[in-house]
Amino acid sequence: MDMRKSNALVIPPQPVEWSGNVPAELQGGMYVRNGGNPISNSDLGRDAHWFDGDGMLTGVWFDRAAAGTKKATPRFVNQFVLTDLCLSTFEKTVGWFDGNKAEGEPRKEYVDDEPGFGDTGINSWMREWTTGHPKVDPTTGEMMLFHCNFLPPFVHYSLVPKAASSSNSKEQIPKLLNAPVPGCSGGKMMHDFGVSKHHTVILDLPLSLSPFNMMKNKPVVAYEPKKLARFGVFPRQRPEAVRWFETKGCCIFHTANTWDEFDSEGNTIAVNMLACRLTSASLVFSAGNLTPPPHPNHTQTKDRKRMSFFAKYDDDENVKDLEKETSNERTALLSEDHLARFEPPTPPLIEGDLDEEQCRLYFYRFDLTNTASNDITEQYALSSIPFEFPTVAPNVEMSFAHYIYGCSTSNASFGAALGKATKIDIIVKMDVHALLERAKINRPESVTGCLDTRSVQEIVSANNPEDAIQAFQLPPRHFAQEARFVPRHAASSEDDGFLLFYVFDESQLDEFGECKPDATSDLWVLDARDMRSVVCKIHLPSRVPYGLHGNWFSEDQIKSQRGIESVRGMPEDEKETRWRKVREQLIGALG
Repeated sequence: MDMRKSNALVIPPQPVEWSGNVPAELQGGMYVRNGGNPISNSDLGRDAHWFDGDGMLTGVWFDRAAAGTKKATPRFVNQFVLTDLCLSTFEKTVGWFDGNKAEGEPRKEYVDDEPGFGDTGINSWMREWTTGHPKVDPTTGEMMLFHCNFLPPFVHYSLVPKAASSSNSKEQIPKLLNAPVPGCSGGKMMHDFGVSKHHTVILDLPLSLSPFNMMKNKPVVAYEPKKLARFGVFPRQRPEAVRWFETKGCCIFHTANTWDEFDSEGNTIAVNMLACRLTSASLVFSAGNLTPPPHPNHTQTKDRKRMSFFAKYDDDENVKDLEKETSNERTALLSEDHLARFEPPTPPLIEGDLDEEQCRLYFYRFDLTNTASNDITEQYALSSIPFEFPTVAPNVEMSFAHYIYGCSTSNASFGAALGKATKIDIIVKMDVHALLERAKINRPESVTGCLDTRSVQEIVSANNPEDAIQAFQLPPRHFAQEARFVPRHAASSEDDGFLLFYVFDESQLDEFGECKPDATSDLWVLDARDMRSVVCKIHLPSRVPYGLHGNWFSEDQIKSQRGIESVRGMPEDEKETRWRKVREQLIGALG
């Protein structure tokens, strides 16, 4: 049974029930999560990878108008996304955005007919491949993104100003499309990057993604930790001025916060970045229930039996599989003492050196004052606990965020198997200011150092409201997805707001580990200040499959959307159909 496939197709917006009190800050807004939801997976002969499948957006809209009162009515909606590879009859997708205009939108005077992402040429379609994490400046509205493939110069960079700025020449921000970033070492699996108010950081890490790997007797995706991790830092609008900083090899899929550091005269002296650093690439394979290759630094390997999606890691061949267990347990809104009543499970055994499976929140400082050499003057983990899928208050995304929120687990490292055994049952809040101040007194060792060496269980058990690291643990057999921070309207502090995330109760599985037809998920709203109070739960009519990232769209953001004149449909032109088939074959051949 594939937990990345939903038991629902497309459901029109419908009111749903909830328990607790819906915060006023959510009224009129919408929480949306994206992820793969394969319409059909039988032809693959395997589990669908988290990166596979037909794109689906799943959301809860807090419809103010429908309520007829000051309170909003939560409505559930999910929608397949129509692309060139997913052409079903379900969509109402507007269409592609090429850096200049989007399909279906009314033509405006500011829209030009210049080449968009990818520019022109026979391989322009490959240069359109874009990061899943574009960055939007909360102050200027400009959007930064990069495009990478396996042909030199390997990475291009684009900056798209907010459309409204084009009406005022004094405030005009130059558009930058397809600018090459010189110095990248090859075709890499680049998922995310860092952006501060004045700088951009490109991640050139030893995780390659190229069909040319197969000519070297390597897999298409290959991790080579003996090679260096490289960080390209450049002024936001000048990728040609990139400076490359190098350190020990690692993997990074998500950055948490990037900010500039200034001297007393206002000159930028360093760029700082917090990122989720992994010492293994097994997450990429495990997210598809594929056996990861041995870590390149691992000296001894042994055969391991294939595990089902819900199996726990353990050396015992006879260990119970959670797919074979069942329970009728249900929970209402959490009581204040739920953490004290729940005994965290004993961490299972993991083969190999623990350093092979780390996933920690790391601090990097790229010094810009030394023009003779490029030095990373600070690099260490803030905590030893697993930490991924970070989020911050939206107004401080490109400045120094006081708090970083993220996901953790009580069972094993994220690198062990996010798609199988490791599932999110801990939501973490880190006081970055407090932790970095502590590092000034007791500086951790470079690269391998760790500021707070406590385990997840020790942090949960401490239950200290003054702790720089706060952990919210879900009840047994409940698993979350990425959380998203939503601030209060009149926030008294940076953490004055809420964390929204989907939760699934696996006690709804039957004795064979299959989801029952009536299985459902909830959207939980957690108070980010105390990291204890679940202020409300939105009860959804179907299950939301485990997936990737979510985002919050406020009422004002929704109202400011541009109108559309048309939506995508099935291609009627025979030539377009033939070209689509050719593209499908090329993309399939490239994995």
